[in-house]
Amino acid sequence: MYKHLFFDLDHTLWDFDRNSAECIVELYDTFQLANLGIESAAEFSRHFIAINRQLWSDFDKNLIEHTYIRKHRFPLVFRAMGVDESAVHADLNVEYLKLLPRKPHLLESAKELLDYLNGRYTMHIITNGFAEIQAVKMDSAEIAHYFTHVITSENANAKKPNPLVFQYAMEISGTNASESLMIGDNYEADILGAKGVGLDTVFYNPQGQQVNDPPTYDIRHWKELMAIL
Repeated sequence: MYKHLFFDLDHTLWDFDRNSAECIVELYDTFQLANLGIESAAEFSRHFIAINRQLWSDFDKNLIEHTYIRKHRFPLVFRAMGVDESAVHADLNVEYLKLLPRKPHLLESAKELLDYLNGRYTMHIITNGFAEIQAVKMDSAEIAHYFTHVITSENANAKKPNPLVFQYAMEISGTNASESLMIGDNYEADILGAKGVGLDTVFYNPQGQQVNDPPTYDIRHWKELMAIL
């Protein structure tokens, strides 16, 4: 039924939260943030992940630009933690962007899934992330070879859930909606966006989020997808 599979990357295959948390611990030690009044790496990581996730959600909704995320996430974290120090914000962000994409961790069974699908389908990535960062992530996790195209918001001149990014992805991949399946963890960006252009969808939904407009498939674990495909 399907010939082409389109995957989201962050939080779908690549374990963003684990990789990011490792980076934050390293930054906490390198920049001696305890001396600035941040009590623990765990609390720093918790605030960072929550704020960074919200910023990316705002980006998906066209409320902010990429540059806003890079400039403001660490100041927002410090403010949320009641820390006034601002001299290290820019350096923290530069170092974070160096460390993060070099982390290799995938979500549970993601590599097993890709091995299973490899050769059965033509696979691609559709991501709203920075093109240069996403490329390094995929190389670090040793999954780049599974994918024929990596479609980013930069080369599509649109980002999920805008229908243009999905239309662009199908066009450069030489496929159509009836032969394609979109797979992702973000209900608004991945699922509703893809449904808007007639794509079947897989909602990778380990937390069991309840939604009004159901996807074609709603799964909690990647092994469920192997049973479907």
